[in-house]
Amino acid sequence: MNKRWAVRQKADHDEVKSLAEALNINPVLSHLLLSRGIHNYDEARYFFRPDIRHLHDPFLMAGMEQAVERIELAIAGNEKILIYGDYDVDGTTAVSLVYGFFKERYDNLEYYIPDRYTEGYGISTQGIDYAAANGFSLIIALDCGIKSIDKVDYANTLNIDFIICDHHTCGDTIPAAVAVLDPKRPDCGYPYKELSGCGVGFKLLQAYAEKNDIPFEEIFRFVDLVAISIACDIVQITGENRVLAYFGLQKLNNEPCTGIKILMEVAGRSANYSIADIVFTLGPRINAAGRIDDAKHAVQLLIACDEADAREKGALINIKNTERKGHDLQITDEALSMIGASEAMINRKSTVVFNESWHKGVIGIVASRLTEKYYRPTVVLTRSNGHVAGSARSVLGYDLYEALCGCSDLLLQFGGHKYAAGLTMKPENVEAFVEKFEEVVSASITAEQLIQQIEIDAELELKDIDGKFFRVLNQFAPFGPGNMSPVFLSKNVYVNGTPGLVGSNHIKMSISQPGSAWFDCIAFNHGECLHQIRPGVPFDVCYSIEENVWRDKRSLQLNIKGIRCY
Repeated sequence: MNKRWAVRQKADHDEVKSLAEALNINPVLSHLLLSRGIHNYDEARYFFRPDIRHLHDPFLMAGMEQAVERIELAIAGNEKILIYGDYDVDGTTAVSLVYGFFKERYDNLEYYIPDRYTEGYGISTQGIDYAAANGFSLIIALDCGIKSIDKVDYANTLNIDFIICDHHTCGDTIPAAVAVLDPKRPDCGYPYKELSGCGVGFKLLQAYAEKNDIPFEEIFRFVDLVAISIACDIVQITGENRVLAYFGLQKLNNEPCTGIKILMEVAGRSANYSIADIVFTLGPRINAAGRIDDAKHAVQLLIACDEADAREKGALINIKNTERKGHDLQITDEALSMIGASEAMINRKSTVVFNESWHKGVIGIVASRLTEKYYRPTVVLTRSNGHVAGSARSVLGYDLYEALCGCSDLLLQFGGHKYAAGLTMKPENVEAFVEKFEEVVSASITAEQLIQQIEIDAELELKDIDGKFFRVLNQFAPFGPGNMSPVFLSKNVYVNGTPGLVGSNHIKMSISQPGSAWFDCIAFNHGECLHQIRPGVPFDVCYSIEENVWRDKRSLQLNIKGIRCY
């Protein structure tokens, strides 16, 4: 698929020069800082040196006073507390965080993860009935609940109070809970709006610890769980999230909690994790528990203190992940065949595929794969509990949630973010939804949004890449949404000798510009360009810079994102 190269607009020349001189760095690096809203030495120090003092006062969040007071009241009265969370990575890490913290101080509590298949996403009637039958009078809901108006009303009739800790977009009405913590609430003045669900849970613990004179270290030792949630829920790695991710990665790589340590072992890698490594290595294994079996297994692993017990749970989760991969590949192949066999589907601006036998646990992954292939808003549907359940994914710049709002008359339930969402409908509405979704997308998506784009941060001369440049660049990490690993453009580069093909479709080569050193490169999935690259003929590349470690030797390597031959 051809991709557009979009080069970020150059920052003001005088500003670039001034900041580069103040920090004694390459002007290209000061341009990167300016594009991230960093204009002076103090702001750069704040960015490059994350500090726990940069975390906001948790009591700035609307509802926090009431939430802490209700928990204190429950503990003082020996009430039964149920820690309730969704079955994905954000939900299970949030439950592990809050349950793990309170379990060390209070015995009369349990945790509850709804079953993906019998209860579905978010707060369920079944979960509330479980709480009522077992004498729970307080439910702390994590990573869900902001739209559970009727469920909270139902709980109120049973004298069960709710504290909701969510980070999803609010509806017109806020649930009638004792406290609703969600920085996206229109009436919430909290300075940072992009926390993960686990991050909101962390702020609740921070507030409770402050109020009850518990040392901050007692909650900060769970920060590796917060980093995993930030990575896997694809939230912005800016502001407060960047601080939590920075320290969470440090803890994960140096002193992870027992369950995460074992999870890293079964994944075959015990250190040097980045945000991307968490997304592709740890996240799928945690998710696999709820996708294939029961998400409670993920919580059991994450809260485990005994290594033997954790190892048993880790092995089970790894088996479930292997099973998940099988379902994922099979359903993706079937969906691609379905689209490829229909000219009408190929020519649409959206993709909606439905097969009532597909495994509900992997349709989100399949939606992501189809979006990669056809690059357009995508919904994958399957049968579940008498209804049709779906998982949706979007493309850069297109608000999927708004598109689903335009189809809300055909949906029983939906929720999520700009780029990912879940939905439920009656089986008889599937055909109408296919047409309505296409109608809404066609009317609101631009031609540019349907062409995948490589966002290039700056043009760079290869001669400027040296040890100091890379050391400063490294301090931009952790990388992720809102702070992606910078991509550079270098024009008129030359290949050294003949490039080679690695694996089935990857190019390995060495390039330079006049006056620069030679740089080793890897170009994943660019095999079709191999015949165009010839010695003595210039071409352009865009790339990120990374460190390659081979047999204890470290060298800089260019990870090629795009190749443009003349």
